[in-house]
Order: sequence, then C-alpha cells, then structure tokens
Amino acid sequence: MTRTSYHHGALRGALMDACLRLIDTEGIAAVSLRRVAREAGVSTGAPYHHFADRAALLAALSANGFERLGAALAAARATADTPLAALTALAEAYVQFSREQPAYFRLMFRPELSQPEKHPDAAVAGEAAFAVLADTVADCVAAGLVEPERADTVTVAWWGIAHGLASLWLDGQLAKRANLMHTTAPDLVQNIIQACTGVLRRGVN
Repeated sequence: MTRTSYHHGALRGALMDACLRLIDTEGIAAVSLRRVAREAGVSTGAPYHHFADRAALLAALSANGFERLGAALAAARATADTPLAALTALAEAYVQFSREQPAYFRLMFRPELSQPEKHPDAAVAGEAAFAVLADTVADCVAAGLVEPERADTVTVAWWGIAHGLASLWLDGQLAKRANLMHTTAPDLVQNIIQACTGVLRRGVN
C-alpha cells in the first residue's frame, strides 16, 4: 500500500507490521516512530494518529505478541490427551513461537521499552498467556501428578525451562551446544523437555 491508500483501520496494522520488520532486520534500537513511518510508506505524522509515542507502539506489539502466544499455548493444550502431555505440548509450543515470531519474542519481555505502568494491555495479555500454563499445572495437581503446595513452583519452573530453551535457541547458543553434542537443536529441545516431563512422572511413581 502507498501512503494514500491506507484507510484508518489498516494504518495501525501497517505501522505494527513495519515495526516488526525493523526489529527483525535492525533490532529494537532502530525503532522510532519516524523510522516506522518511513518503513510503512506514510508521513512522519501518521503514527501519532494511533500511538502517542514509541513506547505506546511497542506496548501494542507486546500485547499482540502475548495474545498470539496465549492462543498458541491454548491450542497446544487442547491437543493433549493428558495433563502431563499438555505440559510437554506447552513447552514445545512456547519454543516454536519464539522461532516463528522472533521479533515479537525479543520485544515481549522488555518492560522497560513498553512501559507497562503506562500501557497495561501487554501485562494483561501476558498474564492471560501465563494462566494457560497455570491451569495446566492445576490439571496435573488434580491428576495427582503435582503436590498442591508445589503448583506455583512447578508453574514458574516450567516457564523458566521453556523460556530458557527459547532464548538460547534464538540467540544461537543452543545450536552451538547441540553441534558439540553431535545432535541438532530441535532434537536437543525435544529431549530436554521430555526429560523434564519424565522427572514429574517419576515423582509420582
């Protein structure tokens, strides 16, 4: 689209897409409303119709990213036959999201950029995504796989495992380590997640 063909509703999405492209190609530091406008092919004043400043744009993207992540986690949970299988599916979906949406992933966990105290939508969406994991752990508690008093700890630990694998892979470190281990990053991720699931399974046997 050219600067004359955007209608009001499409402009917001076009600006967000342009911002994601900038993050992908040049990093978050390259993002400014002026640069985003140039990338989208609109006037430098156009972004201000939707975003008060850079932080507002980044917050909107963060919220959208968490909504997408939450949807991916919910879909993964729905495909699982058991609570334990659901935990495995959630970890795999989390890592897959980071691979498919690296620009979102790099931004979503940078609250100093999106300023959640001013733009709470991202935090709300983040909590909704986290709730999918918490609910899955609650299912594990109900199934006798996790002790009730350990539910919160297991939830955070599982998030940490998935996020750590996603970050290491995104930064290239996991592939390097996998190569040294004569395996591939996808296989290493799968083996680690299965090993962690196995720890929970053995805990109830």
